Amino acid sequence: MSKSVRIIGIDPGLRHTGWGIIESEGTRLSYIACGAVEPTPSADLADRLAAIHEGLRVVIADHTPQEAAVEETFMNKDPRSTLKLGAARGVAMLVPAQAGLRVAEYAPNQVKKSVVGAGHAEKAQIRMMVKVLLPKAEFRTDDMADALAIAICHAHNRGRG
Repeated sequence: MSKSVRIIGIDPGLRHTGWGIIESEGTRLSYIACGAVEPTPSADLADRLAAIHEGLRVVIADHTPQEAAVEETFMNKDPRSTLKLGAARGVAMLVPAQAGLRVAEYAPNQVKKSVVGAGHAEKAQIRMMVKVLLPKAEFRTDDMADALAIAICHAHNRGRG
């Protein structure tokens, strides 16, 4: 009999850091919660990073996941934007690590392939498949759907490697 594991998926961003929590037991997935940490857009970078840190810390304390998964940063055309997104991703990895969780990383194409079956899926396809895989999931934004997709990807890949 397989043991259930609670997973948090995190989609890092400076405007919206999406998070989604699922439980995985064997091949069965259950929706627990999702949301987004949304720092004040006019705040400076350090304050936005602090808000992401605090928001994720509260989510992890409230929902007690056992494992975490974070999407890898894709390269933007603008190196400054990529570096700033990398800082948000660093916070998204730090918070679960500080809580004692193992943090897995997945490339965007791996997340899409795991959830939709194709590595170049559109946002609408991801939202639709997350809803199919987690019928009780309620998400308002792509960031939340993406975070749930990252958690699903981890549930499918956690026994490998």
